[in-house]
Amino acid sequence: MVIAAWLIALFFAANIGASGTAASMGAAYGAGAVRKKWIALLLVAVSAFLGAVIGGGSVVKTIGSGIVPSHVITVEITVIILGAACLTLFGSNLFGVPLSTSEVTVGAVVGAGLAMGHVYYAHLLFIIAVWLVMPFIAMCIALMLGILVRHVEPRLLRQVKGMVPVLISLLVLAGCYEAFSAGMNNVANAVGPMVASGILSVHAGLYWGALFVSLGALTLGSKVLDTNAKKITKLSLMQGIVVSFTSATLVLVASILGLPVPQTQATTMAIFGVGQSHVGSDIWRQGVVTRILKTWIVSPVTSLLVSYLLVDILARNQYTSLFIAVASVVVAFLYWSMRPHTRRVKVEEE
Repeated sequence: MVIAAWLIALFFAANIGASGTAASMGAAYGAGAVRKKWIALLLVAVSAFLGAVIGGGSVVKTIGSGIVPSHVITVEITVIILGAACLTLFGSNLFGVPLSTSEVTVGAVVGAGLAMGHVYYAHLLFIIAVWLVMPFIAMCIALMLGILVRHVEPRLLRQVKGMVPVLISLLVLAGCYEAFSAGMNNVANAVGPMVASGILSVHAGLYWGALFVSLGALTLGSKVLDTNAKKITKLSLMQGIVVSFTSATLVLVASILGLPVPQTQATTMAIFGVGQSHVGSDIWRQGVVTRILKTWIVSPVTSLLVSYLLVDILARNQYTSLFIAVASVVVAFLYWSMRPHTRRVKVEEE
């Protein structure tokens, strides 16, 4: 079980690196400050590694003992939590959808805690409240700054010679800053359960997690990078700076406070805010926006249910919840499979 926990945690860390790529270098890549994708991914990898090893320990305590009691998280429960979270996150990376690893991990931890009958509900509700508020704070800040940038940037570029290289450098720096904050907040999602169960110390966990987050960014981050950089809205240089510094600062503050937060959501909503400042509400009509919003809702619930079922079956030898889940899936499948047939019947009748 310890070997299984290691393998799943490191694979999870790699997927965290892939998912976090869009939330850190998406703005710089989309604005053209970093033209080659491999360079953007390499900058993410290095910056996230540094963020994890320098300041990633604060959130570990919350993941390991702030949502459920640490004595509940055994080696077996660790494997279940990481497995449920990893499956959900890996699926999102395959579809190229930016996803909050914090929501997925917290969902898995809560699922295990519910199955074992131990959850700190007050702290959980506070974390969820932060999840709901922070992305919209990022959007509002980015919207206001985006309106300012829309008027200032053209004049600045016309009147100040050599301004473009300066803005490019600032945007790349902002992307590295955002990747640094992502490393601080997200690496704990992979190593927190292992630290709680005594498999790893905090120090060793952060180094191993940071290493595989970096490898994941390099090898799995391409699709998610494209989603945030090119499919939501085209950003100018100053708009990209606004997006990266806004979300990175919010996540950095949350990390210092030990709160696992949706860094990807903060960045994506900041992009929406900047987008609204120059294209209006039409940005919300894009199909990728709808897909991202649905995934944000479904993913933590999915990881919670998977974790709950696995704990119920493997740790408690209870199969009632599995029967209910299978029955629900069968009913849903039958319902959706009948819909096209129903439409054909109506057409034929007409």
